[in-house]
Amino acid sequence: MIVGGRLQLRFLTIHIILNTAKVFVVIFRASLFWRRRPPRSPDTSFQRPDIVWNSPSLQSERAAARLPDGLRIYAIGDIHGRADLLAALLRQIDVDCTLYPSSRPIVVFIGDYIDRGSASREVLDLLLGCERTKEAVFLKGNHETFVHLFLSAPAVLDEWRLCGGLETLVSYGLKPSINPGAAEQRRLAKELAKSIPKPHLKFLDSLKLSFSCGDFLFVHAGIRPGVPIRKQGEEDLLWIREEFLSCEQPFEKFVVHGHTPVCTPDIRSNRINIDTGAFATGRLTCIVIEGTAMVPLIDVRECMRSATGISARNTQTRMEPAAWAVATQNLARRLKA
Repeated sequence: MIVGGRLQLRFLTIHIILNTAKVFVVIFRASLFWRRRPPRSPDTSFQRPDIVWNSPSLQSERAAARLPDGLRIYAIGDIHGRADLLAALLRQIDVDCTLYPSSRPIVVFIGDYIDRGSASREVLDLLLGCERTKEAVFLKGNHETFVHLFLSAPAVLDEWRLCGGLETLVSYGLKPSINPGAAEQRRLAKELAKSIPKPHLKFLDSLKLSFSCGDFLFVHAGIRPGVPIRKQGEEDLLWIREEFLSCEQPFEKFVVHGHTPVCTPDIRSNRINIDTGAFATGRLTCIVIEGTAMVPLIDVRECMRSATGISARNTQTRMEPAAWAVATQNLARRLKA
């Protein structure tokens, strides 16, 4: 009788711990989303990589935007050559789909896949792989416009290099100087034309300017206030900042965008900014939208530390995919128990 009582008490304790863990995961996902950014002094010098949009976040109740039933969208912010962060995030999406199945998950990429970071070529390879295995929407960012411009007009490198274009050239095996002259610019354009894979150029040609789903509009930079969505120009969709960011009036749809770096996802009543400066901060943001709910994708590696005993590593090994598979199965069983 005493032994049986002890076993019942042990099972009851384990049950309480696991249910507490479930509550913690839900609270953790929500708390990340609503966390306020630390105040900073205003600065509009967007050329510097350490500068972020500093206007205080408005945590007022947002518009009740909704996705159609049965849809879930994973919206990913500006990647900027951080293939390492993208690879990890795509694995997290797979884990999230295992833990919380959806009849139709869609991955939406906000744009700015290249420049600044050191692995632009690898990022495009990952995106092409994602295109084959997932339902995905790829939007054009302002940085993607530079590739074709440079191939046809090499002098544009004077502007592109200020936006991180040299890092992209290096990722394709080129060796540019810090400030290439006209002759070197022409030589680099010819070398890039030979070294960039045709699937990469085709992918860059296929990028969309916007994506509308339910009450949500996904664009790279934003939209011009007062102009209907159907009449928005490419220049604004890819480059707009102040006029859009400072607008507090409701738009036709709730806008999900990037382009202007912020410390944490910046939610307003009419929009959300998910560009968290991945190339400089190491934070690549993904928000999950389902129905009217909108939360950040939880870093499942944090759950694994406590729920599975498998610690996250900064370097990838051949055992990592197997470890992720085991951890995913264990975590799914524990959370659904």
